[in-house]
Amino acid sequence: MDLVIRNGTLVTPGGAWRGDLGVAGERIAALGDGLRGAREVDAGGCIVLPGGVDPHVHLQMPLGAYTSADSFASGSVAAALGGTTTVIDFVEPHAEQPFEAALAARRAQADGAVAVDYSLHMTIPAWHAEQPDRLAGLGALVAQGVSSFKLYMAYPGLRLDDPSLYRALRAVAAARGLPIVHCENGPLCELLCAEALGRGERRPPAHARTRPPAQEAEATGRALDLAALAGSPLYVVHVSCAASLGRIRAVRAASAPVYAETCPQYLLLDEQALAGERGERFVCAPPLRRSADRAALWAGLQSETLDVLATDHCPFTAAEKAGHADFTTIPGGLPSIEGRLALAYHFGRAHGLSLERWVEVCCAAPARLFGLARKGRLAPGCDADIVVFDPLRRVTLRAGQTLRERVDWSPYEGLEVEGWPRDVFVRGRQVVRDGVFVGELGWGRFVPRAPFRI
Repeated sequence: MDLVIRNGTLVTPGGAWRGDLGVAGERIAALGDGLRGAREVDAGGCIVLPGGVDPHVHLQMPLGAYTSADSFASGSVAAALGGTTTVIDFVEPHAEQPFEAALAARRAQADGAVAVDYSLHMTIPAWHAEQPDRLAGLGALVAQGVSSFKLYMAYPGLRLDDPSLYRALRAVAAARGLPIVHCENGPLCELLCAEALGRGERRPPAHARTRPPAQEAEATGRALDLAALAGSPLYVVHVSCAASLGRIRAVRAASAPVYAETCPQYLLLDEQALAGERGERFVCAPPLRRSADRAALWAGLQSETLDVLATDHCPFTAAEKAGHADFTTIPGGLPSIEGRLALAYHFGRAHGLSLERWVEVCCAAPARLFGLARKGRLAPGCDADIVVFDPLRRVTLRAGQTLRERVDWSPYEGLEVEGWPRDVFVRGRQVVRDGVFVGELGWGRFVPRAPFRI
């Protein structure tokens, strides 16, 4: 074998146990005891887990006059340093741009630039959902390995009304794809924003008040109902509140093919951050909620009502966030791509997450749901995406120092975590050694994904 990682605590679907892991070429070759290889890495005292899979990131994403701060290069390096070895980003076609052309253009941005493997979701905006010939072509995208489709219930231009959402869900299901849906009641949010501005409410706290939990829950329930009518599975992105979680729990109890994620910001922050001196930095959608919602989301991860911990990584600089006349023009999004695995480990233990459940929500479940057959598991034949995680390493999170995301602030600034990736391998090649990036831009590659299976 080319590489053996010895003496670590291996976390597999069957449990956690001490042993060795052998790699041949780009694949895991064996798990066992007493393995020997041309190169050996001692993982004594460390946890050995599959590379993290983050299925919700926005790298060099245009947003009006702004572009998210992390490029495919910088964002994938930050992902690697945080123990994430596969990310799934988005394609957003222009009004007259065919899906295939948009896919080729987005791949051209990422190929040759990424340090970890990547894949892409295809967005179906309103202007495409209203064209039957475009929807009829989704099967061709699935054949090219793009098997998940982003649908929005908010934002003019992207937002699908109920008939369009139903048609899109039906078309995605027919193509054996997985629809992933942003569940907010866009028209209602726009009305509430206009009313707040009319009352002179312009500061960031109004952002949360104009996107209340009830509207998110209403949209979530409507998406669930329309998916059932369309005979479609459904994946709900960035669940932020207990009310939405309750809608999801109810349909899952009936064994509906419904899946959901939450994000670190909804587990660790609350709406009080918006009222602070730099509250504009914490604007994201859905907004930060109450502490009671945080507790409900942790319970949802522990109880398996929530399947995945993703990041919705979408960073903007402090200057880009600041200086706006009102909350409606602040670019929304927070950085989390580098801290996700460590934050989930450190805080998850206090909320009942076992090692196996930690690995399930950060690695195995996103790989399984999104058709990454050789990712997210430590098993012979899988890609040798491996993290040697030091559970005792203490790291204080500081933008530009311990965090290498290309943004000059962090929502977790000054927070100390115990547990951090020591070594990271992508398809057998070491990209992080003792917490330092030693990889190569361009080593990452596009990973075609299998059609969705319930």
